[in-house]
Amino acid sequence: MSELELTSESERHEKAIGYFESAYKLQMAGQLDTAVLLYSKSIDAYPTAEAYTFRGWTYSMMGRLDEAIQECYKAIEVDPSFGNPYNDIGAYLIEKGQHDEAIPWLERATKAERYDNYHFAYFNLGRVFEHKYDLLKAIKYYSKAAEIEPRYTLALKGIRRLQTKLN
Repeated sequence: MSELELTSESERHEKAIGYFESAYKLQMAGQLDTAVLLYSKSIDAYPTAEAYTFRGWTYSMMGRLDEAIQECYKAIEVDPSFGNPYNDIGAYLIEKGQHDEAIPWLERATKAERYDNYHFAYFNLGRVFEHKYDLLKAIKYYSKAAEIEPRYTLALKGIRRLQTKLN
């Protein structure tokens, strides 16, 4: 039996949190390969939607968008109420130039039960519609993002940029 099989669920969860927190610090420091390894250890200890999502985010930072999207699918399987992976799939599809495919994922993020960053999903919807030259719809989504998070400068800049184009 492995060490993880011998520990209780709460002990595995605590180990997973430790791995996750270390992985996040390394990810933010740019040590992406090591971060992926620690997110994997976190998942092995106790799979969470957060660990899959953040491992996916790390893959995206490495330019591995298809793998990042796969991680988000796994996160959704673990916890369909968690909003981050829906937004992240949408953002990765935007990066791949698949704007229309991003829309349903971003819309799901705006309705997720457990999500602290709804403004990101609305901002990304704004990006999609700006790309599609539907400027009024883009302004609507950028404005919604700014309403949710009034200090979100990217949304505020998007609104100003598009208002200038419309005048």
